[in-house]
Amino acid sequence: MKFARLCVLVVTLVGGVMGKLSPPERSYKILMLLPVSSKSHRNVFMPLAEALADRGHKIVMLTNHPKSSKNPNIHEVHHGLPHFKEDNINMFSARKDPGGIFQIFVTSLPLIARELYQVPVVKDLYQKRKEFDLIVINHMFNEVAYPFLHEVPFITLATPGMDPRQSAVLGNVLNPAFVSNPMQDFPRPMSMWHRLCNTLILLRMALYWRNWAIVPLIQKEISPQFPELPSLLDLERNMSLALLNTHFAIDTPLPLLPSQVEVGAMHCRPGNPLPQELESWITGAGSAGVIYFSLGSFTRGTSMPTQYLDLFIQAFRKLPQRVIWKYEGELQDISNNVMISKWLPQQDILAHDNVKVFITHCGLLSLQESIYHATPLLALPIYGDQPKNGMFVKNSGLGDSLVWEELTLDMIVDALTKITSDPKYKENVLRMSVPLRDQLIPPKELAVFWTEYVIRHRGAPQLRSPAAQLSWVEFLMLDVIFLLHLTVFITFFILRRILRAICAIPFGSEEKTKKKKKKD
Repeated sequence: MKFARLCVLVVTLVGGVMGKLSPPERSYKILMLLPVSSKSHRNVFMPLAEALADRGHKIVMLTNHPKSSKNPNIHEVHHGLPHFKEDNINMFSARKDPGGIFQIFVTSLPLIARELYQVPVVKDLYQKRKEFDLIVINHMFNEVAYPFLHEVPFITLATPGMDPRQSAVLGNVLNPAFVSNPMQDFPRPMSMWHRLCNTLILLRMALYWRNWAIVPLIQKEISPQFPELPSLLDLERNMSLALLNTHFAIDTPLPLLPSQVEVGAMHCRPGNPLPQELESWITGAGSAGVIYFSLGSFTRGTSMPTQYLDLFIQAFRKLPQRVIWKYEGELQDISNNVMISKWLPQQDILAHDNVKVFITHCGLLSLQESIYHATPLLALPIYGDQPKNGMFVKNSGLGDSLVWEELTLDMIVDALTKITSDPKYKENVLRMSVPLRDQLIPPKELAVFWTEYVIRHRGAPQLRSPAAQLSWVEFLMLDVIFLLHLTVFITFFILRRILRAICAIPFGSEEKTKKKKKKD
């Protein structure tokens, strides 16, 4: 049995070098946990789940969304709790009240933690959790599911890319002098003021979520249900591996541990043939081309305020291009060059040569897809990491970025005209697309390999940095620094006393001589 396992391992390693995975040693049972997630987060998980299922593994997914996969090896469990629903969140309203979106988590996550383990299907999954070879958990918003991780090998899939908080948990504390926070970027190299601001933002975000507002409230609900379990943050420290939805070609190159693997854009794929109606519409646009407009899977077009909606309707009427607009409702007074649809095959559209610009909210997945398919962007960030992504688009010359509150008709028309007429935007996005695609192993295969690797090596303890088990005092060597400072102080004090004593000797002799002369 050991010899067979060794043979499978060697063949797998050879296959990995060639960029083609060898068949797994057996069918694994893998539990994926994303009970609190957006559709975009699920869209990152699903390619990995499908790839693992296609290799014969049995996948169970605990989600807050209805079933979407048709793969017979994927079983989706919908917990049905109503406390976090995307349809109830208006991202345009969040722009007016940035703190309101965090209040949603403050309210909903403790409620989910209180009720999740009372749901029969979830309770059954929890009781059977040790029957799974591995757990894959969405690292963001899902501390409510941490009890599943007790005494079971697990890895995380970081759907928003690099999260400095998670990196610190793994033992890789990133330097805020050049690593920006998840919500905001600063010009490089950062000035002293920007480095200070970046450090304070990173500390505030970590403390607010993990030590003040969110995790303690979840812990308060979890502890009575599982009094024998370690704390949630202690459970998190046993993570074997983090798959990061980022790539150095489209982000800041960072020093990573062996337990941090970049698999950014693993959901991206070559375009498939379009439905005949769409193909005809796009090719029929001629040399002027097509503009594609979508605000993603989270923000519904119908939530767009009327003043912005009217601006786009008027702007599209002035353009020579045709427009494909993902919009979930009905629109009046649209011009003949605009096609409206509630759902569209985004990657297949972006892959078409005649699509000239992608108007986007600039979520991470849309940004990755646009770069992968080499389509210039007009970014209209709404919330979260989107403004940071929008600045990346502008600063990298991939397109332009506009602010909703500043929009005018001329501004929209001018930006689209500039991007479609100046070839530098297409050249820049193509220049970035090439290294993103130029990888020894496709990111989806890489994610599959490392997922199976952790199973084959029973949690892969060899990947874990010893820094992950250190306290902040130990990691920052505060005790050593204190001891060194104390030693220097004591040495200085002793030397000072010695020097004062030595210096006092001649003066002392002189005084004795003077006293003796006076007596004489």
